[in-house]
Amino acid sequence: MNIATEREDEALLIDRLRAGNAEAFQEAVRVYTPGMLAVARYYTDHSSAEDIVQDCWLTVVGAIRDFEGRASLKTWLHRIVANKAKNLLRKQRREVTADFSEVLDPELDRRFKPNGRWAEPPRFTTTESAEALLENGALSDCLDKHLSHLPETQRSALMLYEAHQRRSDEVCNILDVSASNLRVLLHRARQKIFLMVEQFQETGEC
Repeated sequence: MNIATEREDEALLIDRLRAGNAEAFQEAVRVYTPGMLAVARYYTDHSSAEDIVQDCWLTVVGAIRDFEGRASLKTWLHRIVANKAKNLLRKQRREVTADFSEVLDPELDRRFKPNGRWAEPPRFTTTESAEALLENGALSDCLDKHLSHLPETQRSALMLYEAHQRRSDEVCNILDVSASNLRVLLHRARQKIFLMVEQFQETGEC
């Protein structure tokens, strides 16, 4: 299918959406949801991403009549998703006021010096690469479990900075935190994940 045909098909779909055609809405959900989920997962966890995309489609029902077509429908939808994800993270940042003063549990706290550096570093006993380790399904499941249990801002900071390779200034803007607070979030999240991997290697338990 060439570009001109794609644009014509998109224009027809938009007209049907504006007319309130239920089949057109179902078609749009089927075609565009995977990409929208991918965008949302840049900012948050899978469960929250699904909620964001569902909320986005509710927004689209009322907003499609005002869509001016300056960008493609796909770009417009992705922009809505990104804005909703950023707003959610900022809202959660305002609500989770204790995150920066959170005290580590005693077992974790004793592993670090007052300046935040390791007093007792992780005891990695493998020469496998990170990629090879993550091919271990049990470890991958354990990592997902521990990531889901991190405070929301810690998890978002870690995913945006480490998994999605966003620049620190971008992460600060998305989460609405200062550079120093971002360092705190990343430091605490890394501590917990490192210790989880260490325990898994030593005991095989999550």
